[in-house]
Amino acid sequence: MENNKQKVKLFNEKQVRHEWDEENGKWWFSVVDACAVLTDNDYQTARNYWKWLKNKLNSEGSEPVSNTNRLKMKAHDGKMRTTDVMDTEQVLRLIQRKPPRQHD
Repeated sequence: MENNKQKVKLFNEKQVRHEWDEENGKWWFSVVDACAVLTDNDYQTARNYWKWLKNKLNSEGSEPVSNTNRLKMKAHDGKMRTTDVMDTEQVLRLIQRKPPRQHD
């Protein structure tokens, strides 16, 4: 049987890594991948954006950031790396804070 606990979803042709948490009954999503979709940027720019936003939200005492978890997920280079993850509710809050997409 195929392992459905860790898969990749595509949104607007961008990959969003996610993992099912059986114990808590919820999905965890890679924050950097979600930022890449939300800002319509490449992975490195999305990492930089998340780093900036995380610092900004931390300074504001934002709950989504203080509750951010870290899981090992397969990175773009194929290695398992620890990454920030958010559950569905936290991702929805992140969507509310996103900047408008930048177009050339």
